[in-house]
Amino acid sequence: LLEKMADVSLKEAALIVGVVAACYWNSLFCGFVFDDVSAILDNKDLHPSTPLKNLFQNDFWGTPMSEERSHKSYRPLTVLTFRLNYLFSELNAVSYHFLNLVFHVVVCIVFLKVCKLFLDNRSSVVASLLFAVHPIHTEAVTGVVGRAELLSSIFFLAAFLSYTKSKGPDNTIVWTPIAVTVFLVAVATLCKEQGITVVGICCVYEVFIAQGYTLPALLDTAVQILRGKGSIPFSMLQTLLKLIVLMFSTLLLVVVRVQVIQSQLPVFTRFDNPAAVSPSPARQLTFNYLLPVNAWLLLNPSELCCDWTMGTIPLVESLLDVRNVATLTFFCFLGSLMVFSLRYPGDSSKTVLMALCLIVLPFIPASNLFFPVGFVVAERVLYVPSMGFCILVAHGWKKLSNKSVLRKISWVCLAAVLFTHALKTLHRNWDWESEYTLFMSALKVNKNNAKLWNNVGHALENEKNFERALQFFIQATQVQPDDIGAHMNVGRTYKNLNKTKEAEESYMIAKSLMPQIIPGKKYAARVAPNHLNVYINLANLIRANESRLEEADQLYRQAISMRPDFTQAYISRGELLLKMNKPLKAKEAYLRALELDRTNADLWYNLAIVYIELKDPTEALKNFNRALELNPTHKLALFNSALLMQESGDARLRPEAKQRLLHYVKEEPQDSNGYFNLGMLAMDDKKDMEAEAWMKKAIRLQPNFRSALFNLALLYSQTGKELMALPVLEDLLRYYPDHTKGLILKGDILMNQKKDIVGAKMCFEKILELDPNNVQGKHNLCVVYFEERDLIKAEKCLVETLALAPHEEYIQRHLNIVRSKIASLGATEQSSLPSDGTAATEAKKNSFQNLKEAKSEKTTTQSTADNKKEHSKNKKPADKSNVDKETPKKSTKGIKDIEKKRVAALKRLEEIERILNGE
Repeated sequence: LLEKMADVSLKEAALIVGVVAACYWNSLFCGFVFDDVSAILDNKDLHPSTPLKNLFQNDFWGTPMSEERSHKSYRPLTVLTFRLNYLFSELNAVSYHFLNLVFHVVVCIVFLKVCKLFLDNRSSVVASLLFAVHPIHTEAVTGVVGRAELLSSIFFLAAFLSYTKSKGPDNTIVWTPIAVTVFLVAVATLCKEQGITVVGICCVYEVFIAQGYTLPALLDTAVQILRGKGSIPFSMLQTLLKLIVLMFSTLLLVVVRVQVIQSQLPVFTRFDNPAAVSPSPARQLTFNYLLPVNAWLLLNPSELCCDWTMGTIPLVESLLDVRNVATLTFFCFLGSLMVFSLRYPGDSSKTVLMALCLIVLPFIPASNLFFPVGFVVAERVLYVPSMGFCILVAHGWKKLSNKSVLRKISWVCLAAVLFTHALKTLHRNWDWESEYTLFMSALKVNKNNAKLWNNVGHALENEKNFERALQFFIQATQVQPDDIGAHMNVGRTYKNLNKTKEAEESYMIAKSLMPQIIPGKKYAARVAPNHLNVYINLANLIRANESRLEEADQLYRQAISMRPDFTQAYISRGELLLKMNKPLKAKEAYLRALELDRTNADLWYNLAIVYIELKDPTEALKNFNRALELNPTHKLALFNSALLMQESGDARLRPEAKQRLLHYVKEEPQDSNGYFNLGMLAMDDKKDMEAEAWMKKAIRLQPNFRSALFNLALLYSQTGKELMALPVLEDLLRYYPDHTKGLILKGDILMNQKKDIVGAKMCFEKILELDPNNVQGKHNLCVVYFEERDLIKAEKCLVETLALAPHEEYIQRHLNIVRSKIASLGATEQSSLPSDGTAATEAKKNSFQNLKEAKSEKTTTQSTADNKKEHSKNKKPADKSNVDKETPKKSTKGIKDIEKKRVAALKRLEEIERILNGE
């Protein structure tokens, strides 16, 4: 009979699907908000590259269970469904919300099946519809992290339904449903911890529903046995056996769960749950008062709030507090229902009893009775308790509607409740559209929660609206003056507004609020781990001042002394030590951090930078590769490892370097540096057309890209397209009028291709204005004088040039040529210089060889617009006159070595700055 009654018809299922769709369709337009950010956006366990075993080693938020900062919320099956979402749609919020909606439909249908065990068909549908539309569920359904409630509820109800089939004919035990129940309880618990409470409901069901006992009957039997006037009935023995199996299975699950959290409770602060750290009687009075508060939310869900922590509900500190009346009333009402359900036989009392069990037992883990939780009130934890509430309401409605006098009014009231609840749910969904809308809606309900002011500030901060964000952060400090996080937020926002003095003052206030170290007492247990970031933030701020680097280092060391496992402190200190030119100490800091967390890709990347500083490119590349194994999309590792490969000069590494740069530009399509370096690789491989395309793309993204402009012009000059190089050089010199090499290249093209001696002369004279000792510019100006047939001036110019670079043999040789020309002409009239075709050909060949040699030196590694590459590319691009027949190999190599050393020094500084800017 029960199984027949528990069947759900297709019409009933269709009705539930339609109602849920009507109430929650707009949830599909919501994004990831509040806890979704930590559980979805920041959770690496969702990524396919993360091993599946990590799901069973980490908590709900992706933090290893062994770490103290873990919330100890172990829900691997829920995270697995997030991972499946990510597999199909990555971070498209629509698919996550849609799956939540589907799960809510499933819960409603299974709940209808459960209701039919205790209510008639019509009342069961009423209870299920009320559950489907109740506004209290928006946090569980529309908030993506609420999926833990939905999944746990499905297996929770399925476990209970399975257990109802464990009673066979003649009160025999059917073990298969019990085994299935135990399995489903384990699954429910792996979705969310409260799933284990279904065992208690099964026990109550077995004793009072399946066996039909009442509390007086049980007491009477127990008295008779104790007096020796009777023996335990066989049916009771069977019941005890079933209960023992259930309880033993539960105990086993609890033991496993305790092992998983490694016998450590999560660390919460007084801001998360003020009553948990309050003295008696405030703690007990407040916890008891929270029960009627939760009951009122079920009864009147008109004012809903996403965050009830901090000062939302002031502590009940005295017995004279008027709120104790609400507590007393609640317990009187609950007690009367329990007495009715346990004392009297009949279907009505059984229905009330099961409703009470669904209300009370699943709520126990969130009640603070056995262990503190990290919230005061949380609407999503009322998802399962609301099932019992809906059964009570439906049962009461049935009683009223059976009376002819109240039948019509009961139907009108029911329709009004369902309609208003559905409208409220639909409206409430829009609050979850974005973090700003969610927290602003919460502030309308409660203005005494500093966390809400902080969260609105965070939402505005994410939109780069720092001025408005600062107002909300300051308001948070006024609402809760001792909130360390709020002062940290104020400091960070001041820093973003470039108000460093105010930022430092705010960080100092936050630091002064930190608990003082008590000898012999573990510091970390008394403070939220994220509050220790005040030391990191303050140090990061003051280290911008070169004279305060030691002070910053002291702050990092202080944070490490408080928490030896504080990974971020080691990372930040390593960056500082690099800035202080202490690479060996930086290496020690990073290696210590890697002992704590070997899965941090940033750590391996930073260690690679240290090895670059230590001039160990092989180890650097190994560490870059390790970072990319952990995070294949690590942008800095992709970029800098590619440049390191390019710098090595090993042609075998170029294909991989190209692949990494292609991957980089896919991740950062607006970064011109990626395209520029692809162009440089193509130049190395003599793929001129490809190099030209990459350079042009870099210039389109950044028209004033110094290196890209110069190297594109250089590419044109090397490939016989000198006239195409001229407009590029014009752009370069418009942005950078003092670009010496650009002036040299332009002068060379003007003199040799355009035959514009005047224009070339202006270029070389401009170089000497900028740098009177520039040997290359000076020499090329001498060539101009030679072309102008002013041999006396050319001779004087070459003498001056030789004085600047006495070691350069080619200058002495050119001077000898000019002097011999002067001597051969003597005092006779100077005729035009002979056109020596062979010499001109050799000079052109020689000058292009200079360009090729210069280009082959392009090995500098930079992550920003790297105008240093051009320094090592083009040493003597303009020595193309008939005079300069060859450039001694020895002198060119010497200049190259000097350039390489200077570029390497600049490169190191820029690498360190890039790391520091990543703070």
